[in-house]
Amino acid sequence: MDYRIDAKGKPLGRVASEIAGILQGKKSPAYDPRLAGGDRALVRNYDAITLTGNKADEKRYYRHTGYVGHLKERRFKEVFAKDPKRVMREAVRRMLPKNSLSPRRLKNLIFIDRDEKG
Repeated sequence: MDYRIDAKGKPLGRVASEIAGILQGKKSPAYDPRLAGGDRALVRNYDAITLTGNKADEKRYYRHTGYVGHLKERRFKEVFAKDPKRVMREAVRRMLPKNSLSPRRLKNLIFIDRDEKG
């Protein structure tokens, strides 16, 4: 089943936790934790999410290159300005269980751009 989610003006964490539940299949009557689930989340207005408090200035994203001392850090504003989809996908990914089903579940997260109809 397809769930359409309008993220305009909603906090990032609230939307991400709702999407994570859908991708796990918890809204489906045939929910089984060992299966990836067939539900898809279609997210619209992902570039109009909000953050509460000072998170827009203080939230950081880290990644490591694999070399000693090469921990890279970027602020939320930089990442969001470059690619708002990445912010949403990363928030949802971190809310999913850390197991082999996670990549399959993330494939059911679909972003709808403004020019697409449906």
